[in-house]
Amino acid sequence: MNLKEDIKSITYLKTRSAEVINSVNRNRRPMVITQNGEARAVVQDIESYEATRKALLILKFIAQGEADVRRGRVRSHAEVVRYMEKKLSGYR
Repeated sequence: MNLKEDIKSITYLKTRSAEVINSVNRNRRPMVITQNGEARAVVQDIESYEATRKALLILKFIAQGEADVRRGRVRSHAEVVRYMEKKLSGYR
């Protein structure tokens, strides 16, 4: 993050919104928006936002899987294959 370029006031956003959008889309870096000297919001290009959401979803699934393993809620590969074959048999 380049602090001089990537942190702007809300007044800057209000007066140069098109420039802000162009900047975050061009350089793919989020811009922090401040209000009364405090960080209040982040403007980010849509592709980076979607990639971040996908990554967080994957991390959530991993954490859920690890929690299941700790609780002993596991199945063997053969059990999963049988289960999936049974579930999918109606779709053929």
